[in-house]
Amino acid sequence: MSQKRAVGLAILAAALYGISSPVSKGLLEHLPPTLMAALLYLGAGLGMLLVNLSRSIATRPSSEARLTRRELPFILGMILLDIAAPVFLMLALTLTTAANVSLLNNFEIVATTLIALAIFREAIGRTLWVAITLITTASFILSFEDLSSLSFSIGSLFAILACLCWGFENNFTRKLSLKDPMQIVVIKGLGSGTGALILAVAMRQVSTDVLAISLALLLGFVAYGLSIYFYVSAQRTLGAARTSAYYAIAPFIGVLLSIILYGQPLSASFVIALAIMLLGAFFAAIEHHKHAHWHEPLAHDHRHHHHDGHHTHSHDRPDAQDPEHSHFHTHEAHEHTHRHTPDTHHQHNH
Repeated sequence: MSQKRAVGLAILAAALYGISSPVSKGLLEHLPPTLMAALLYLGAGLGMLLVNLSRSIATRPSSEARLTRRELPFILGMILLDIAAPVFLMLALTLTTAANVSLLNNFEIVATTLIALAIFREAIGRTLWVAITLITTASFILSFEDLSSLSFSIGSLFAILACLCWGFENNFTRKLSLKDPMQIVVIKGLGSGTGALILAVAMRQVSTDVLAISLALLLGFVAYGLSIYFYVSAQRTLGAARTSAYYAIAPFIGVLLSIILYGQPLSASFVIALAIMLLGAFFAAIEHHKHAHWHEPLAHDHRHHHHDGHHTHSHDRPDAQDPEHSHFHTHEAHEHTHRHTPDTHHQHNH
């Protein structure tokens, strides 16, 4: 996938996710928060499961590689972190102000980037650091009300723990991104949704409002299911840090939608934050990472084509005539120079 297309998918993922907050605000008048979180994830999993079944019936099987037992640690980690993060967030909301939590939630971008750099060795250059700093600053300005909005307490620590969970979850999902994104969303949605639903029942946060439940499931499919699908697709090319940076535009889309739906006034802080965010997105877009690099021998299974300079193997498989296909294949060691992002073929040190 080209970098431009991956950036487009990351922005589309953010746009779809941006819908969730203003629409959820209306639904929360009829549904308790823990149940709402469960329904959003379940809507994502069930919706994408139906899409996958429809695709299988109507067309030939997908050319994407399927998840295997080798990815099981990252799958379990992804699900558990997606269950834990909202729990920490709810604890934070009970111990500190909503404004404080909103501000600290912006730490997710920083957490994702630092984890990608320190643990998963993702290359982050100076231009991207500038972009991430600007985007994070814009996110803080967007959610900042006054000096009293930011205070550190036990609740603040729980909010930071939630961000750390999502930071690890973003990087775990990145390790799965070579596989079928639709399968990832189904597992993520159903697994995390079921866990959140068990919590909701245990906390007696249930409802019999069929219309509100149906709308929440539909919102989950659009704002979570499709969004995660495009997010994972972008991650396989851009990596965790870069995708997270583009995904940070979601709150701005949410605010714009709130202005339209609820008549929320357009504030000066929003205009300033939007300008800074656009500048950050510009720096992210102009990042140019090119140098001579060495590819170690590698064997794996993922969707690919034979025109990218990395897949030079030959075979007599019938699906090899297709533009893109998946099968287990081997890369021989070689060295070359070209512009690249931290995808699965470019995990080298710098």
